[in-house]
Amino acid sequence: MKDSAINKEGLSRIDGRLKVTGAARYSAEYTPAGMVYGVLVGSTITKGSIRSIDTKAAEKAPGVLAVISHFNCPKIPGYQIASTEAGKPEPKGTYKLFYNNKILFNGQPIAVVVADTFERALFAATLVKAQYTSQAYQTSLKNNTASAFAAGENGESKRGTVAAWKTAPVKLEQEYVIPSEVHNPMELHSIIAHWDAEDKLTVWDKTQGVKDTQDGIANIFKIPKENIQVNSKFVGGAFGSALQVWPHEVAAIIAARVVKRPVKLMLGRADMFTSVGYRPHTWQKIGIGATEDGKLVGISHEAIGQTSTYEDFNEEPVSVSRSTYACPNVNTNYKLTALDIGSPTWMRGPGEATGAFALESALDELSYALNIDPIELRLKNYAETDPESGKPFSSKYLNEAYKMGADHIGWTDRSPKPASVTKDGWLIGYGMGGGMFGAYRDQATCRAVMIADGTLLLQTAVSDIGPGTGTAMVSIAAEIMDIPAGKIRFEMGDSSLPYAPSQGGSSITATVGSAVNDACKELKEKFSQLAGNTETPDYTKILKDHNLSKLEVTTASKGGDNMNKYAMYSWSVHFVKVCVHPTTGVVKVDKVVCVADSGHIVSPKTARSQIVGGAIGGIGMALMEEVIIDHRYGKLVNNNFADYHIPVNADIPQIEALFINKPDPYINPMGAKGMGEIALIGMAGAVANAVYNATGKRIRQLPITPDKLIGINQSAMVNGS
Repeated sequence: MKDSAINKEGLSRIDGRLKVTGAARYSAEYTPAGMVYGVLVGSTITKGSIRSIDTKAAEKAPGVLAVISHFNCPKIPGYQIASTEAGKPEPKGTYKLFYNNKILFNGQPIAVVVADTFERALFAATLVKAQYTSQAYQTSLKNNTASAFAAGENGESKRGTVAAWKTAPVKLEQEYVIPSEVHNPMELHSIIAHWDAEDKLTVWDKTQGVKDTQDGIANIFKIPKENIQVNSKFVGGAFGSALQVWPHEVAAIIAARVVKRPVKLMLGRADMFTSVGYRPHTWQKIGIGATEDGKLVGISHEAIGQTSTYEDFNEEPVSVSRSTYACPNVNTNYKLTALDIGSPTWMRGPGEATGAFALESALDELSYALNIDPIELRLKNYAETDPESGKPFSSKYLNEAYKMGADHIGWTDRSPKPASVTKDGWLIGYGMGGGMFGAYRDQATCRAVMIADGTLLLQTAVSDIGPGTGTAMVSIAAEIMDIPAGKIRFEMGDSSLPYAPSQGGSSITATVGSAVNDACKELKEKFSQLAGNTETPDYTKILKDHNLSKLEVTTASKGGDNMNKYAMYSWSVHFVKVCVHPTTGVVKVDKVVCVADSGHIVSPKTARSQIVGGAIGGIGMALMEEVIIDHRYGKLVNNNFADYHIPVNADIPQIEALFINKPDPYINPMGAKGMGEIALIGMAGAVANAVYNATGKRIRQLPITPDKLIGINQSAMVNGS
């Protein structure tokens, strides 16, 4: 490769300078002519109906252009469903804004106020007063598990003998609970909507997929999707919260139609807790048994997760127990409890992160019962083929990851006896946990254009929510075209560009990277044909010789038969060292080592950031994050960054991100597999396991806060709890 291309350490972020200098423009930072501002008004009750809304004071407030509610909202075509059979409830689905007078959750948008400045809209929103008829509501998962129902067709599964774990010589059964966690990326959700004509719309939106948002808006407003332009050039974090069209986006589009001007609507931080989904509160119970030498006999995994009354959100946390380890007898059962709350949504690692906390904790407990090292126990039950499908893995080097991580964390310093190691008055413990997530490859299209000055332009509609997608794509192109990365321009986040899926499910590098790979190879072949040889072309010379200003190709790419022949997964293992103060119960994470088995690493620098970010999220999941609802009112009480705790710099230790870096031979041309989810999956279990090793106290309900450990003493810790 040419001297100014990519070195061994990888390419630095191509958009890094734009971001740190403030030149990168996020969705809320555009200013179309005549733009005005929208602010939502939320319900103050949890369940019931609206009797009336008094908007007179708000409408008379300075600068107010409109106040829109279900009383005066223009008809939304996509919400007009066919009448259901008499006596049958309306089919479940996503929440319909301003659809009727029903209140389904606290904070539900009941109106939007539009004014000429944000401050005026915000003030006028406080003047909107509603009268309600309240109904009894339920917001507690714990108090409503008896009403749980099967989570779709795959709610229950059986392999081998049901409850075989009960016959094992060594067995245990325990319950594990995670609370709800909310999406709180640095960038608040926002949209600017502008109707260019009666059936033509432009939006600047925070979204993980401009094409999917285009489709979603088209379905709601019943206008041709080619008449909808969606722009999302930069996204300040999402990881699931921007995978669908939310009510605030619909509100801005409606408001723009009513006032006939561009409308900007940005959620406040408190709104982020109720408006863009969350990880659902989930109860789990695992029964697990093994022979005395550590071979698994059976696993039983039950779970109940919360959902809303209007939508059945299914993330299937029990699936990890069917696929992670070799076990002949596995039965799982997943149910949902409908509560009077907003709907959950996908959150980084989704159900696998939830399920892995329970599974990896249970396996750790089993290792102590067997007196077997946790790594040895996992190796004894290492799956060489997919336990669920029976297919061979496309690649798996998790055994190498165990060794690499153990060496780097200093696993030999771990004592198998809990609460037996102290340093400077702190209890020291080590723990580990594994993660797995499907390795996916969707379809995507890339346009590659070589311009006469030697600049390569790549275009595809993918969004980048922060992992460095553009950097990875430029790395792939520079390698194939053998040109400096600085000569490549990557355009994305624009629905008019060639198709790419939403960024989610750890699949973008495998998917869009394949399209970039294929487009560059096709373009290079075109140049070779023009030059009449197979050597590396001199692109500018060939264009000049043929009197061409540019040469371009548009190439579609998707997976082939191998996607069905093999079980494709990415794997990870997290090692954690913690210090626990025996008097105060304070937990400090001292060191983290994460090892990813995710195929060939296309972009090492941004890959490291992915792993570090996931590990930090796992620390938050294990030690801090928890939505608290006052069930007397069905209302969140910690919907702010003062009371909803997330890791800050002082909580983040030294984190090593390591990679096996062996290509997968079947998934795509680069041999790359996803890592965004496995960066988090298993991390919370690793922290919990380390806390047990340090203290002898097993915490099965997250987060592990000091009150659950305070006042622990040596004798109690040695005996365990």
